[in-house]
Amino acid sequence: MRPVFQPGRLTVGLMTPVDASPDRMADVDEALALAALADRLGFAALWTRDVPLMVPQGSDNTASALDDPFLWLGALAGATREIAVGTAAIVLPLRHPLHVAKAALSLDRLSGGRFVLGMGSGDRPAEFAAFGEDLDHRAETFRSRWAVVRAALSPDAGDRAAVIEATGGFPVLPAPSRRIPMIVVGSARQSLQWTATHADAWATYHREEARQEGRIELWQRALEQKGVGAKPFVQSVQLELLADPAAASEPLELGLRTGRRALIAYLRRLQAMGVAHVLFNLGRGRSAREVIEELGEDVLTRLADND
Repeated sequence: MRPVFQPGRLTVGLMTPVDASPDRMADVDEALALAALADRLGFAALWTRDVPLMVPQGSDNTASALDDPFLWLGALAGATREIAVGTAAIVLPLRHPLHVAKAALSLDRLSGGRFVLGMGSGDRPAEFAAFGEDLDHRAETFRSRWAVVRAALSPDAGDRAAVIEATGGFPVLPAPSRRIPMIVVGSARQSLQWTATHADAWATYHREEARQEGRIELWQRALEQKGVGAKPFVQSVQLELLADPAAASEPLELGLRTGRRALIAYLRRLQAMGVAHVLFNLGRGRSAREVIEELGEDVLTRLADND
């Protein structure tokens, strides 16, 4: 298993499906081939989103059609050997925590201990209405359901008491051999102090570097206040990698358009700031395979050389 979080190193993951398009479902065979390629090239993780309904969103008001995240990652896990698979993020207030726990335990077992469970609170009113959940109370719902999932995913008998109580005495599945990592994605409408206490890492979106440095400082301060030790900071990046390796970097919404030389310099700055893992959401233009190969062969290797 290739660890997602490696002390003192910046690791890189990919959002999948990497060739996602709002006008069609992902090609499964191509997705599995790209997952295997990323695994061979040394990427740390493959991630996917939880999109319960095709509700239009974003600046372009498009609707995403994505497969169930647990089933999708199960397929990717079967096509790979070392790379981690993770959710970024399960919309916890729209799912029963026992169902989430069962799926997470199963996926972690079937992947050989490579699963990372990222969860968020959701933000689409139409989805909350369709599932009969209360949008205004999703912060409280998130906390209560997180506690049940956390208990179920722990190998410690004392921790698991909470889920045994919730089920009337019945375990979801046998205890896992390790504590399955759980990360908060976005704010989840929680304080950083709560996230620092309860999560194994915090994932947030791309910001201009000075602003992101400020967020990292707030995260590190929250960890110090709660006395829980260092925990990883994860950042997503919308990336359009240009064919010209010397192309200068320019901003995109939630990311950047750049050649690989400027990208390497950017990633080194992020590592110096305290970012532990970068999750690339690849833009359209060049073929996904070509971009993944360049990232693996020319970017990951240069980052490793700089360790």
